[in-house]
Amino acid sequence: MNPPGHPDVTPYDALLVLSFGGPEKPEDVVPFLENVTRGRGIPRERLEQVGEHYFLFGGKSPINDQNRALITEIEKDLADHGIDLPVYFGNRNWDPYLADALAQMVADGVQRAAVFTTSAYSSWSSCRQYRENLADAVAETPGAPRLDRLRQYYNHPGFIEPVVDACLRALDELPSHGDSARLVFVTHSIPTEMAETSGSEDPAGQPRPAYVPQHRSAVDEVARRVNAATGRAHRHDLVYCSRSGAPSTPWLEPDVNDHLEELATDGVDQVVMVPIGFVSDHMEVIYDLDTEAMATAERLGIRAVRAATAGTDARFVAMVRDLVLERAAAERGAEPSRPAVGSLPPGPDLCGVGCCPNAKGPRPALCGRDS
Repeated sequence: MNPPGHPDVTPYDALLVLSFGGPEKPEDVVPFLENVTRGRGIPRERLEQVGEHYFLFGGKSPINDQNRALITEIEKDLADHGIDLPVYFGNRNWDPYLADALAQMVADGVQRAAVFTTSAYSSWSSCRQYRENLADAVAETPGAPRLDRLRQYYNHPGFIEPVVDACLRALDELPSHGDSARLVFVTHSIPTEMAETSGSEDPAGQPRPAYVPQHRSAVDEVARRVNAATGRAHRHDLVYCSRSGAPSTPWLEPDVNDHLEELATDGVDQVVMVPIGFVSDHMEVIYDLDTEAMATAERLGIRAVRAATAGTDARFVAMVRDLVLERAAAERGAEPSRPAVGSLPPGPDLCGVGCCPNAKGPRPALCGRDS
């Protein structure tokens, strides 16, 4: 419990940072990919081909180290604000696994924890799958604490503002401060069916479809602020990366590399690539953008710079604290301020009934109105 006069996090006695996970050495790569693709029937040979992206970087994904750095900053921020709240770390697909984090929380006597996921948007793979993982981990952990996932934060000022400043810094790296540069916002592609069913038809949930409109809200807000700061009207686009799966399955397009081809045809010679769909520089950023897309831009004669992700920006770290305090106040029956910018309102604390359904059929999921 926090001393009198300090921010009140009641009823929470812990914070869990929940992420995707990634291999930390070469021998981890294929087993990690087997975890990610379990149940899809993908042969090992194909996983080894995909694993080449990781082997280019020594067989290690940067995501775990980035999450550890984020947690360190969150712990410091909480302490600096007089908040005594231990922070735990669990992954969906690699060590430290979510179930192990819950077991440690039980051993430490944690009763109720807020959950911050490192995914800002709504879809099955970016939201409900985490909720399914939470349900699985709780089911296998006797005495598991109650878990409350914090709301989606794609339109929180603490996420948007660092992206705006990253764009401005990137523009300054280009000739004439990127006077004619195109802003190319990039996020993870998902199957179009998943995108169309993201969100919920429940009036209390995220309106369906959610995934693309949420991105467009964030993209338009960042571009508006960048244009206001520079006094120039930079055109901007939303494109996708990291497509996988059967070629016959429609996924969101255009791919960032195909889009760069089109921009070159249109005479665009300066681009800032903005990884709006990612909160840190993990594999989809350092391979799909920094390696593959940068090579495409160079081949096409486009001068390209990649804007930074939010990472451990102090505003993003403070956002995590704000979300915990906001949800804690709501759970105590108060009506807290819910900061949001752009064209969409703040998301609900609980996902609506039927939110972001699993295409393979219903599965238990926590943190929703139907869980």
